[in-house]
Amino acid sequence: MEYEIEEKSAPNREKVEVLGATYEAGKPDGEEFGKWRHKLASRGEKLKYLQTGERYWYGKDWYGSEKRKNPA
Repeated sequence: MEYEIEEKSAPNREKVEVLGATYEAGKPDGEEFGKWRHKLASRGEKLKYLQTGERYWYGKDWYGSEKRKNPA
């Protein structure tokens, strides 16, 4: 893989070399994209997946990254 090197100006310097993107761009594709139900084998696994998601958004005993520890 060839790395993309860009020249940019920096404070108190003339120009410096900066490493560009080092990943291969792409998107998931195919029929399996977005079908989480097929990935989980049993009914119990599906319920656990849904309960964990609801706990994150609606739970009072646990604080997600978007929630405040002390309500306003």
